[in-house]
Amino acid sequence: MIKLNNEEEVFYNKFKELKLKSGSHSPSIISLMEEIGGTGIKVDACFLSNPYATEVFIDFFEKELVSTKKLHQIIEAYPPQNKEIALYLSQNINIPAENIFIGNGAIEIIQAILHNFLNGKIIVNIPTFSSYYEYVKNKEVIVFYQLKKENNYVLDIDNYIDFVKQEKPDTIVLINPNNPNGDYINKETINRLLKELIFVNNIILDESFIHFAYENIDLSMIDTYNWLKEFPNLIIVKSMAKDFGIAGIRAGYGIMQSDKVKKLLDTGYLWNVSGLTDYFFKLYSRPDFQKKYDVVRKKYIMNTLMFLNELNRIPNIKVYPSRANFALVELTDGSNATEVMIKLLYSYGVYVRECSDKIGLEGQFLRVASRSFEENIIILEALKSIYEA
Repeated sequence: MIKLNNEEEVFYNKFKELKLKSGSHSPSIISLMEEIGGTGIKVDACFLSNPYATEVFIDFFEKELVSTKKLHQIIEAYPPQNKEIALYLSQNINIPAENIFIGNGAIEIIQAILHNFLNGKIIVNIPTFSSYYEYVKNKEVIVFYQLKKENNYVLDIDNYIDFVKQEKPDTIVLINPNNPNGDYINKETINRLLKELIFVNNIILDESFIHFAYENIDLSMIDTYNWLKEFPNLIIVKSMAKDFGIAGIRAGYGIMQSDKVKKLLDTGYLWNVSGLTDYFFKLYSRPDFQKKYDVVRKKYIMNTLMFLNELNRIPNIKVYPSRANFALVELTDGSNATEVMIKLLYSYGVYVRECSDKIGLEGQFLRVASRSFEENIIILEALKSIYEA
């Protein structure tokens, strides 16, 4: 069983204060360095993004904005309005612009959906991303569907469909792949679920990690947007932070019926994103950027597969199956997950997510993100060192 030394205990007390300010989310690496300092952070394996994609974006950014001095205009001028950005995004994802809502990160889209379209009971699977129940105004309408630990927190589709039919909710939420365990539901199964649950007013399908999932050996991108034509109750939520490693820019979008988009635009989301977000979406819509991105997307998936395989070799932990860019790791030796997280951070410079505040998890869990090949080696060596000490 792993225990903290005196220096780690002192650091732990500082961390607890910062965590309290962050609520159910982890303190950012910037907050850690500014508020606590001196941790010597080498790898941020807490937040979930593709580091190779970050480099692709920065390369375009430097060539097109910094070296040409166009950045000045982007900073000084107002950006285009929401629906203007949707116009060129629509060319890339082949969805009419009137069905696209641009968000200041996926978190704004989640809040906008729940505050504007939820009119009754909502079913939220647990464990999952906490904002889907935290942002519901009336907590009494939340119904939790518990994913079973003995089934690796994998969604039992038949049982879930029966549960929804019995509860008759206004809204349901599915994150695919799910956070924090990375379980992926294939397109055929999702399609069946949509057909069975056509009576639900809002089916929120959060695909923030879909670029890391795959259904064939070519690792082809999974596209579900055409479902909107067949299922008018479908709302797809997409974060750009994870796929493209640009959490600091705050970019996301939602796909939904045009009347829903209009309602959001009519109630205060006119200029909700920055000029940098606008630049990213223009870049995202270009074939030259997409080509380079897809190369590093596939590289990252292969890198993640190797990382998860090596994680599975470490004793005293259980790694849950994942088709996302992270793994849910259970400590099976009786160690406290928070203490292991602090030891990794303070003594090894590796920041991971401890999951004690995740509703629906039973046990001691960490969520460990995949990073670059070199960073993954540091993560693996740190975990091995802890358990071999």
